[in-house]
Amino acid sequence: MEEIYKKIRSLRKMHDLTLKDLSEKTGLSVSFLSQVERGETSLAITSLKKIADAFAVPITDFFENESNQNFIVKLESQKPFRIEGSGAEYTRLGGNFNGRSLEPMIVTLAPGLVQDNVFSHPGEEFYFVLEGAVTFNVDGKEFLVKTGDSIHFPSNLPHFWSNPLNQTSKILCVLTPVIF
Repeated sequence: MEEIYKKIRSLRKMHDLTLKDLSEKTGLSVSFLSQVERGETSLAITSLKKIADAFAVPITDFFENESNQNFIVKLESQKPFRIEGSGAEYTRLGGNFNGRSLEPMIVTLAPGLVQDNVFSHPGEEFYFVLEGAVTFNVDGKEFLVKTGDSIHFPSNLPHFWSNPLNQTSKILCVLTPVIF
């Protein structure tokens, strides 16, 4: 995560922006942005997306990223990562090319994980449960999705997930827009 904090500060200085300027572009407070740049607070993916949008860069620029000119993502190059404050582990499955609109990932949810953030954003989401079960709450309705089942919904509906089991659950996730 330290590299992300350094990159944010570097981009801000490169764009000749003050913390106040960046605050106005992102809607995030000056004090929060200052703490982020110093690595003193965790950063939610939604906040990182706002920062990426303010600099007009893809969010993937903040993560170790190898360009894939062959459009294939070999097993050995799939590196799981975690987002601070999240109990989920993400593994990107998609190639890296201009104009892509899908974000395919494997998401591994820790036993008993309850996501406490409710999300709502443009796009759509598709999940296929590979192992275990996941409870999806979409627009106030609960759906228990078990191994072999799938769910597909517009992302503008308020949504969150949880792993109701005492074992790890693993899902294939394909969503738009691209976030990593």
